[in-house]
Amino acid sequence: MRIAILGSGPGGYVAAIKAAQLGAEVTIVEEGEVGGTCLNWGCIPTKTLTATAEALAAARGLEAFGIELKGGVSPNLAKIMERKTRVVSTLTRGIQGLFKNRGVTLKRGRGVLASNREIDVTSPDGSRERIAADSIIIATGSRPARMPSIPFDGNHVISSTEALEIREVPQRLLIVGGGVIGCEFACIYRELGSEVTIIEALPRAVATEDAEISEILEKELKKKKIRLLTGAQITGVSVREGTAHAQLSDGRELSGDKVLVSVGRALNTENIGIEHLGMGRGSRGEILVNEKMETNVPGIFAIGDVTGGMLLAHKASAEGIVAAKNIMGIPCSMDYQIIPSAIFTSPEIASVGLREHQAVEKGISFRKGIFPFRALGKAHAMGEISGIVKVLSDASTDRIIGAHIIGPHASDLIHEAAVAMKAGISSHELAGTIHAHPTLSEALMEAAEDVNGEAIHLPKK
Repeated sequence: MRIAILGSGPGGYVAAIKAAQLGAEVTIVEEGEVGGTCLNWGCIPTKTLTATAEALAAARGLEAFGIELKGGVSPNLAKIMERKTRVVSTLTRGIQGLFKNRGVTLKRGRGVLASNREIDVTSPDGSRERIAADSIIIATGSRPARMPSIPFDGNHVISSTEALEIREVPQRLLIVGGGVIGCEFACIYRELGSEVTIIEALPRAVATEDAEISEILEKELKKKKIRLLTGAQITGVSVREGTAHAQLSDGRELSGDKVLVSVGRALNTENIGIEHLGMGRGSRGEILVNEKMETNVPGIFAIGDVTGGMLLAHKASAEGIVAAKNIMGIPCSMDYQIIPSAIFTSPEIASVGLREHQAVEKGISFRKGIFPFRALGKAHAMGEISGIVKVLSDASTDRIIGAHIIGPHASDLIHEAAVAMKAGISSHELAGTIHAHPTLSEALMEAAEDVNGEAIHLPKK
């Protein structure tokens, strides 16, 4: 079986390796860097900068732990960016090593579908080649969305891509968009020393999350002296004498050294040859697929951001495995009910399953339990007591239908809830599972206990 894959991001490269494991002859076509947006301009570099910001915050707070640091600490942005580049380079080489180990052929160049069985590849030197395959997987990902009223100039008005290459910490940073990307960069650059203002059109930050989680994050942003303007519409940006000036619909004007536009992602479905094949697409331009990741064109599958939905690297990887298995004759379906998500703000946010408002919209009667980290011994020992764990369970079956965390190591803790939901266990069963002490995971246990009013370390309601 010959499989050709367009794109080597977390969807494409995982699909390639899985297909090779199953015995396929795999060719993967990549115009940019191996690893796609996630590895080169998204998940990994931003989390590397987040780790730097966390290290800075920890160093600045050493006195609280009885440690005296003489002379203070300050960020060296050049060295910070060098480390980020080293981390990314190490991981891209790792993927290329996996390709070599598994016999996956990497073709450098731009790929365009010539038919449902062929891809035309134009290499960087201009030469062209046609690749024939029995099946094709489209995994071309996404890019930062643009606002027509605020065009990028790469200097004063930038996207998340340029925000990862800044060589000087901006004194004043305006961030358009208070979603995942905007809030993550706000926390990073505030710790590096910028005065940060977030401009968000919706009523609250990270509006995709549970409302109570958003409320706590907004309080934490305020503690960090990050200014958040919600319900604010930006109409344009002008640059005068080296300073960017943002105009708001209510007449206000904000100024900064740089404006970071982070208003979501645009799907990379243009100019890859799908139009002439009659491929089905949705309202956002996303490629329509079924639970097997098949498009309406025989032999062509699509995975990752180009299919819409939750634009998450691990979702793309899971879809890549599903596509590879189905191509290789192993029946497999994608399940979107239990996909955890994480936001690497300070503190972290993580969630899985239904938010409260989603349960209400679906007419599901539920109970909820909440446990604050400030009631947890390990959190006090760590000096990280902000945040909560919330567990939602179905009122009739007690099965867990959602979990939401804001606090230390939320991105790691959420997976216990995801496994619990996958196994279909109840809040009673989670609460009855003995957790090691002292650990942060005890907060999840106690939140499950609180669903039924039985949390040991909470006062009687």
